[in-house]
Amino acid sequence: MPTDQSDTPISMCEGILKRTHQYNSEHKIWPSENRVIEVMLGRQLELVDAYGDLHSSLSDIPRALELFFDRFLSIAILWRPEQTAKMRNERKRIDDLNMAISEMASEIAELMRKRDALHNESEFYSHTHYDICDVIEEAGEDNVLFGGWVKSELSALGRNFGLKYWPQLHEIMDVIAKDSREATAMPTDEITAAATAGSRASRSDFFRALFQTLEESQKYGPPSLPKGFRLKDETLASLANCALDMGPDDLFDAQYVKRFRQRERDRKRTSLVTT
Repeated sequence: MPTDQSDTPISMCEGILKRTHQYNSEHKIWPSENRVIEVMLGRQLELVDAYGDLHSSLSDIPRALELFFDRFLSIAILWRPEQTAKMRNERKRIDDLNMAISEMASEIAELMRKRDALHNESEFYSHTHYDICDVIEEAGEDNVLFGGWVKSELSALGRNFGLKYWPQLHEIMDVIAKDSREATAMPTDEITAAATAGSRASRSDFFRALFQTLEESQKYGPPSLPKGFRLKDETLASLANCALDMGPDDLFDAQYVKRFRQRERDRKRTSLVTT
């Protein structure tokens, strides 16, 4: 009797990839995800053992294989080596902009103090804003919600409480300067935090993002990955090689993944000790 090929590791894993590709194509979404899928389908021979590992670990758990590939493809798109370098540059840019804002806000605050002094001491006066309520009202002119809900309340407050009850404009600039000076760009989620934990961009960022994603996928659901889910080093290397379309001179191997796991364990232990 011929063997049913519909439940083999290759057919199950590639079936998920092909359905994802078809859905994306029909809805005209995620072309970058489809490019990754196309590479994986074209490098099937490199993934035979990896699909076997995935099949033996997840095929008996409802929707676990689909969940794995959904998470894996998202990491393959967002955390490619060129993307991690870009994200680190964006983090540095935010920090640089905060410092620039702090310096400029401090300078503006000082200029405002000097202008106030001249207004009080000289025979001249410029009709510039000095009331924070007036500044807020003018800034909110194009905001329909502000005009409909807040403006009248703010105007009443301004009438009921004189200038001595409100911060001066230069004091507000001082706060903006202090706020920006003390700010540090922070990751928006645990995956970004994990992937950018290294001091510089590297190929390891992909694996950090992947491991964090797989860890989180065990906590929530259904569907979810089984507790303690762990793939072989060879499986992770093969999946990464194909998803990132690594050339023959840049391939990951099982030893790379094994060393990476050890470095991460050491790093986390060190982090726990220092905190």
